Amino acid sequence: MIVCGDDALAERLAAELTTVYRKRVTLVVPASNGTGTANPTRASALLGRVQDAMSRTADTPGGSGQAPRMLEAPELTEAVLAEAGVREAAALALVHDDDAVNIHAALAARRLNPRLRLVIRLYNRKLGQHLEELLDQAAALAVPGLNPDALDTSTTVLSDADTAAPALAATAVAGTSKVVQADGLLLRAVERTPPARGEVADPGLCTLALLSSTTTDPAGAEGSEASGREGPELLPDMAAVAAATGRGTVVLETVAHTGAASPSGRLAGRGLPLASLFARRLRWSLAGLVASVLGLAVASWLTTDDHPLHAAYLTLLDLFAIGDPAIGEPTARQVLQLLSGLAGLLLLPVLLAAVLEGLGTFRTVSALRRPPRGLSGHVVLLGLGKIGTRVLARLRELDIPVVCVEEDPEARGLPLARRLRVPTVLGDVTQEGALEAAKIHRAHALLALTSSDTTNLEAALYARSVKPDLRVALRLYDDEFATAVYRTLRAAHPQALTRSRSVSTLAAPAFAGAMMGRQILGAIPVERSVLLFAALNVAGHPQLEGCTVAESFRAGAWRVLAMDTAAPDDRLPDLAATPAHEDADRPAGLVWDVHPGYVLRPQDRVVVAATRQGLAELLGRQPQSGAQGAGPDRTVGTD
Repeated sequence: MIVCGDDALAERLAAELTTVYRKRVTLVVPASNGTGTANPTRASALLGRVQDAMSRTADTPGGSGQAPRMLEAPELTEAVLAEAGVREAAALALVHDDDAVNIHAALAARRLNPRLRLVIRLYNRKLGQHLEELLDQAAALAVPGLNPDALDTSTTVLSDADTAAPALAATAVAGTSKVVQADGLLLRAVERTPPARGEVADPGLCTLALLSSTTTDPAGAEGSEASGREGPELLPDMAAVAAATGRGTVVLETVAHTGAASPSGRLAGRGLPLASLFARRLRWSLAGLVASVLGLAVASWLTTDDHPLHAAYLTLLDLFAIGDPAIGEPTARQVLQLLSGLAGLLLLPVLLAAVLEGLGTFRTVSALRRPPRGLSGHVVLLGLGKIGTRVLARLRELDIPVVCVEEDPEARGLPLARRLRVPTVLGDVTQEGALEAAKIHRAHALLALTSSDTTNLEAALYARSVKPDLRVALRLYDDEFATAVYRTLRAAHPQALTRSRSVSTLAAPAFAGAMMGRQILGAIPVERSVLLFAALNVAGHPQLEGCTVAESFRAGAWRVLAMDTAAPDDRLPDLAATPAHEDADRPAGLVWDVHPGYVLRPQDRVVVAATRQGLAELLGRQPQSGAQGAGPDRTVGTD
């Protein structure tokens, strides 16, 4: 396996491939300076972090695997890829933060090795779909006469932001489902609190995990890996579920297929409300003047015995000072004309103010909204970079009120916040006034997603000083730092929920699984562990072939969730893809209530939930050293 990159995702992906799948890994590190030479100091530091990640991830029997080979290069050229062994490699992961670098390297790698399995990190989702089709077509054409389905090759485009956004959004809102959404396939799981005494918990479609949280400790062991507490139990059997009294659960609640998002959906820009054109006082002024004009028209009608329409017409003429003076007219008529003229004088500045304010509103319609005065129960989102932008979109899809805080006026997510009319505060969150402007004292949760650990921590501490029971989710990279932060916040505020989340840790299992094959559908975080969802052909898997669904289940390792009933020739080649033509609405034929006694045949395809070690064993990448009921599939990183 070859991994190209030098950030947190690259190091954790290399550790994942080495420790879980026992693969030989070459890590290609680019130069970090502008002199055209590699940076050995940076490369050594990265290798050290990979080894640290390996030591933290190595919870399977048999050691932690062989350390990755390190290759330093100023640019990711064809020569560098050839030196890394791309012609003989099984898979290549391009996880640079620059989309252009990843695309150029993917095109070069496909020319060097048409059979290579490519996993590409791209932020642009639409471009990623086109790139997948292009590179897969190039691979099929490069081997003439060979059935494309026989090629052990694929191109998978993933985004760490998209992979982590559902979990980060779910962290901010109690009861929100955890979602794996891979285009056409939607798997939704939900955390459930421990049932009260005498109540029976609803198992949903199946129980995916037993949480470490209990009735007396709702946060459980989530924030501290080294605290000595019992962690979550993934894929428990029925006996374990029955014996786990007082523990929360994660259950598979609903499964549905969804098409591509429509431009007119919830994320589409909303029309400009008419009320936002004019200030409240100006609207009241206009209403008062209209009422006074109506009153004058009625008085003219009653005092002159004119027709109502003629009386209103005379009133408007007087109002705009284009009527004849009422010389020689009755006194009532003269008085009404004077009052109408006075109303006309008052109307002119109000109309001018309305025109100026309307023009100013249209001129600043693209400006960011300020938080409304009475806003409460919202989520305060810190940081509108790549991760924050995806999380903002996810929160708005769920109709959750959000207030954003961003320091950089050129941040990536500001156009989205402007289009969705999300209230946004521009300012440094470490300075006084930024969180107050975001109404933190009336917020429901704080999501600190900036790239700085200290900024996230400082914001969380200040927010807790303002509102001690605030739900807080931190993006922290350093593991020891995250553990210390969690312990301190839990000790200081035992009744408040504190979470730490890692983008790279949430994304690394999905990237590693994709390097093993296209069958990976996504991942769901369970506290500080990860469950993977994959589509597997039963043929070639002795743990599944010839076994009943009940016999194929291995507690703590894998579980068959569904079966694809479509004929082999009619199946979608990739369950995670959404058909782009006329059969986009046709069901994929997945059955989720498979009878436990059904015998799995070689021609069947199933959807399984698995731990990382369990999936590695199913794919034949790891010796079967883990006994049934092995410990939790633990991840530590807190980006």
